[in-house]
Amino acid sequence: MTPAAVILTVISYIAVLFAVAYISGRKADNAGFFTGNRRTPWYMAALAMIGAAISGVTFISVPGSVAADSFSYMQMVLGFTAGQLVVAFVLIPLFYRLKVVSLYEYLDGRFGVGSHRTGAWFFFISKSLGAALRVYVVCAVMQLLVFDHYGLPFWVNMAVTMLFVWLYTQQGGVKSLIWTDTLKTLCLVASVVLCIVFIVRELGLTLPAALDAVRESPYSRVFFFDDPHSPRYFWKMFWAGVFTLIAMTGLDQDMMQRNLSCASPRDSQKNIVLTALCQMAVIYLFLMLGVFLYLYMECHALAMPEKSDQVFSLVAVDGGLPLSVGILFVVGLISSTYSAAGSALTALTTSFTVDVLEGTRRYDDRRLTRIRRRVHVGMAVLMGLLILAFEAFGNDSVINLVYKVASYTYGPILGMFVFGMFTRWQIRDRWMPLVAVAAPLLSAALQYVTREVWNYHIGFELLIYNALFTMLGMALLIRGKNEK
Repeated sequence: MTPAAVILTVISYIAVLFAVAYISGRKADNAGFFTGNRRTPWYMAALAMIGAAISGVTFISVPGSVAADSFSYMQMVLGFTAGQLVVAFVLIPLFYRLKVVSLYEYLDGRFGVGSHRTGAWFFFISKSLGAALRVYVVCAVMQLLVFDHYGLPFWVNMAVTMLFVWLYTQQGGVKSLIWTDTLKTLCLVASVVLCIVFIVRELGLTLPAALDAVRESPYSRVFFFDDPHSPRYFWKMFWAGVFTLIAMTGLDQDMMQRNLSCASPRDSQKNIVLTALCQMAVIYLFLMLGVFLYLYMECHALAMPEKSDQVFSLVAVDGGLPLSVGILFVVGLISSTYSAAGSALTALTTSFTVDVLEGTRRYDDRRLTRIRRRVHVGMAVLMGLLILAFEAFGNDSVINLVYKVASYTYGPILGMFVFGMFTRWQIRDRWMPLVAVAAPLLSAALQYVTREVWNYHIGFELLIYNALFTMLGMALLIRGKNEK
């Protein structure tokens, strides 16, 4: 697939994306930008959420990861499904009852302004880093496919990407995202299924033979119960999946903006349950694709790339497959990038405007619109700078980096919400920022000690320890009966 063909595919998709974003968001006001006016049909929200949960990281990293991790990721996906039920039946009724625009307004009413801003700032850090990582991995692939061919530096690649993301989200916000995420879902699922069909055909396999090849592959092992010290141990990954989903979806302004755009809590719950079931099937398709990619590379004696994240792009674009496979890869890649980056940009704008600047309390609608647009530009610039930083310093599999970042930054948010929902205690709110900063530091120290002293490797479940440290710190801040 030539760079010109890649460019033509990208431009065609962006044209469709902008048309959908313009039609759906052309009359959006501030309420439409922040909450979609709470008029989204539940089945539309479900379609949008399937795509929203699948970023460019999933699209590229999950198929490539099967060589090192087999299908162990499905253990975490089972935890995601259990976590979705907690979000649907515990958090959704709470947030609808409180009629929040930003999730972190709950912390203000429960503990005070210190906790509110702490939660908002940790979300801000989490989402900025996580979104930048997700866009970075796709920019890295586009650099190899297009920008290096024309001698253009990485910063040009980043600037073009973020400019388009800013343009298509700057007007409609959540109201546009529901429809663009639905487009992304359809493109992603179609891309994966058709890529599997083409690769299986090139391998000369029938459908039953292809399924047998997956089942017999050493890469297809799902469950790991044998070594509790391993990061792939079932219970570690399952519980990490449960709490990661609660933190990264249920307590994430980005993901929950779609769920809270439904007309009623019941509609939102139906959307979440359907999303959970579909997500398991889609992730399994990605893992099956990974097996076929490695079988194809082995069959055609293709050299293994330096990073597993590059396996899909290598086979799809330069592996000798029909041009249609390369086009499907680029469409899936670009759709996942622009949707994930756009939703993150919208959520960061919402949280910073509502939580940090207290825009909905302090300004009238006209002034709020001006401030929101300035914040939107600032968030796009910040994401661009972070992408450049990851290009300079990142050296790990991106999916692992995403969950490492989440383990440290979402832990305090999870701890604060759990403490607030399952206790009646009040705390000395002004000390909450100190506890939230100390918890990740203690988690990092615990991870180091267990590895060095007991050879026990704490994996994605680090998020749980982080939340527990936060709750223990909050317990030390409990106010006495005579304190105001």
